Amino acid sequence: MTTHVHLADQLCFSVYNVNRLFNKFYQEALEPYRLTYPQYLLLTTLWEQDHRELRDLGQTLHLNSNTLTPMVRRLEERGWVTRTHPENDKRRLVVSLTKMARDNEAPIHDALATCLARYQLTIEDYEQALALNQKLQTAFSE
Repeated sequence: MTTHVHLADQLCFSVYNVNRLFNKFYQEALEPYRLTYPQYLLLTTLWEQDHRELRDLGQTLHLNSNTLTPMVRRLEERGWVTRTHPENDKRRLVVSLTKMARDNEAPIHDALATCLARYQLTIEDYEQALALNQKLQTAFSE
């Protein structure tokens, strides 16, 4: 005999809903900068270490080149990044931050913090949620 599990009691549904709400949160916070959440993640990767090869960005973000290339192109068109081919190997593509991107790092982080503060989450709540999420990622990726 099978036991019915309510949708609201399923972890997968909870994670799905949190993902949807995070997307909404980031959409709201990043809208003044005309950035999407994936674009913000790419910029964050470059803020951590600038001048990265496209394939390295793809590995870090777990994105294929057919997803990453158009995203980088749009960011370049809007003035956030540059794309260059090194002289010694034209097959490689290096993505770098522009001055505009470097100048907007702190304001974007401030906008995210302001938006997050509206949800009354403490730093302890955030750290606990992050630790559990990392534990789930590790468990499911093995």
